[in-house]
Amino acid sequence: MIRWEHLDTAQVPGGDELKLMRRGAEYSIMAGPIELMNSRMSGSEQALATLSCERIAGRKAPRLLIGGLGMGFTLRAALAHAPADAQITVAELVPAVVAWARGPLAHIFEGSLEDPRVTVFEGDVAEAIGQGGWDAILLDVDNGPGGLSREENDGLYDPRGLGAAKRALRLGGVLAVWSAAPDAPFSQRLRRAGFQADEVRVNAHRKGRGARHVVWLASVGQPTKNRASP
Repeated sequence: MIRWEHLDTAQVPGGDELKLMRRGAEYSIMAGPIELMNSRMSGSEQALATLSCERIAGRKAPRLLIGGLGMGFTLRAALAHAPADAQITVAELVPAVVAWARGPLAHIFEGSLEDPRVTVFEGDVAEAIGQGGWDAILLDVDNGPGGLSREENDGLYDPRGLGAAKRALRLGGVLAVWSAAPDAPFSQRLRRAGFQADEVRVNAHRKGRGARHVVWLASVGQPTKNRASP
């Protein structure tokens, strides 16, 4: 049996350490005993991007914000579905995670960080949200609305954080949130914040087997005029 190899450690501001682990061709990012990301499970991260891009299809030069770089599965899926004039910003709080993407995980990222549509923002995604003017905000931060690795992440999902996201979205924009498990109180908070929210169960694995995760798609108002007609 192949043992896990500890490749590197990174400190999360105000939270636990992150560990990059490898077992053969499999990679894992851990926060303490909790696995946040595994290279063999990318289906739901890809769905986060594809479902979001479907919601804003037809917009001219759409601006997308992805909160959390992880192993780049959401970013790669967004690049595959976003138009050539899209602007995609990836916010990553931990600089080492960006370094891993250009180092030991470069083969997984497949050059996505060098795509001219992509900008990496090394900082708190809450700051990037505050810049406003987004067509889509995709949050894959921590393990979902019930944060596990960093207490400050809870602020993204509480009423104040949801209000900030709503103000930062263009009319007809979408807030998409990934979670490892359902969270009924979060669904209620989305609706109380004025979002039209759908909760979608998605496969964790690309091949559609095993665990299922959750993606919330929360829309704001009516589509803008430059959205494709039905």
